[in-house]
Amino acid sequence: MTTIRTLRLAAFAALLCAGVSGAALAQNLTIGVRAGPDSIDPHFTATGTHAEALKHVFDTLTWSGDKLQIEPRLATSWKAIQPDVWEFKLRSGVKFHDGSDFTAEDVKFSIERIPVVAGPNPTTIYVRRVKEVKIVDPLTVHIVTDGPAPNLPNDFIRLFIVSAKAAAGLTKENANEAFNSGKAAIGTGPYKYVSWTPKDQMVIDRFDGYWGEKEPWARVTRKELPNDAARVAQLKAGQVDIIVRAPASDVATLKRDPKLSVATIDTVYVFNMEIDLRDKPPQVTAKDGSALPKNPLQDARVREAIDLAIDRPALVEIAMEGLGAPVNQLVTANIAGFNKSLPALKPDLAKAKKLMEEAGYANGFKVTFSFTNDRLPGDRQVGTSIAQMLARIGIEVNANAQPGAVFFPARTRGEFSLSMSGWGTLTGEANYTLSSVVHSNDPAKKLGAFNVLNYKNETLDKLIEDAAVELDEAKRNDLLAQANAIVAKDRPRLPIVAVGSAWAMQKDKVTISPRVDEDTLAMDIKPAKK
Repeated sequence: MTTIRTLRLAAFAALLCAGVSGAALAQNLTIGVRAGPDSIDPHFTATGTHAEALKHVFDTLTWSGDKLQIEPRLATSWKAIQPDVWEFKLRSGVKFHDGSDFTAEDVKFSIERIPVVAGPNPTTIYVRRVKEVKIVDPLTVHIVTDGPAPNLPNDFIRLFIVSAKAAAGLTKENANEAFNSGKAAIGTGPYKYVSWTPKDQMVIDRFDGYWGEKEPWARVTRKELPNDAARVAQLKAGQVDIIVRAPASDVATLKRDPKLSVATIDTVYVFNMEIDLRDKPPQVTAKDGSALPKNPLQDARVREAIDLAIDRPALVEIAMEGLGAPVNQLVTANIAGFNKSLPALKPDLAKAKKLMEEAGYANGFKVTFSFTNDRLPGDRQVGTSIAQMLARIGIEVNANAQPGAVFFPARTRGEFSLSMSGWGTLTGEANYTLSSVVHSNDPAKKLGAFNVLNYKNETLDKLIEDAAVELDEAKRNDLLAQANAIVAKDRPRLPIVAVGSAWAMQKDKVTISPRVDEDTLAMDIKPAKK
């Protein structure tokens, strides 16, 4: 009897353990992502995948909703109390992951450390209008700006708040090490940092002391799977619960799988080509590799020819397999400052060839065209297709697809003469994009940080600067529309296509609310209703 009773108790205990284990597993979420953070320091880089990952651990003052509407976060309200002073009221009762209180000191510290530690894609664009931070009381700050700054609350959607105590004294040389080890990775977000293995996975645990809604997931693992086929395979095998950027070629098949579901959305990310206007471009030569007497890309006719050689509808239909849309400017139609009068861009090979001949390049030239291959859906396919399209007007292209971690630092150093990457107007207004990528590079004004290839148009600069301080919304949007028209005429950057995105997931486990900025956040993923 004793033996039988013991066996029964053991069996019952095993059953209980299995039940607990199953419940624990049900609270775990594994996301298959294409790329992860470049560090755990949220101020290191402005790359989208970096910010996406760290939004789980670190909160921001303001929040961008799923349609880019601005919402309260660590700041509950804000108002301009003078033309150059904003008052932010901070949320009370917020705790950092180490149990310490969030206060105005942390806001001041976070703003002031960004220029000190920002890395390859500088996060300074989010605080460039800030002149001074004044602490009024523990839950009130006054932000003094360098003139009227109507869009400051929108800039702060990427102002990650770190613990002044945990990150004190860190420099550009040692900050990444301190954050990656977890020592300084103390945020107020809904999840606590557990571990990060670069190019592998990031693990975070639910923070039960979070000020907001309690998350359903006890543990979230963001698993880096840059290869599209590998992400799909792991989803089908049940090794991940949801994948981001499901390849367009697989969407129809994934929809037919009874165990899976698919969600899609048009995003605000635009693929654009950046053109080298320097006197001595490093990657442009004659077809035999010899030096050219001058940079052909400086000729407006050559830039127009490149523009006319690109068949945007074909790129959407073939390279992106329908998951995207042609664009005619650097921002999408839902962004304030979009110019509604600009015509659609249509290919015209005959005119493109004529322009090349008129410019003295009837036989073309040779250029290296660099683009990301793991950043946004279709980047490799679109880049490769553009290289083939340019060959039709005599330009011999060396297609150079690179991981984003390699591409962006090289691009910032000015190593490319023709490149393509995606840029999203995350604040909902065109000034964010125009002031960063086409305003002349002016460190004194903190403008043009991503314009490294010598483009400058004084009329455009003035429009962008005037829009940045214009308090009247209608006038501001008109100034930005005029600026978009100049960019369309000068062609320092060529808008190519807007990026569509798809998520595929285990139907019986999760659902997602897609965002137009394409961020994949555990906070937007919920357990499926059974």
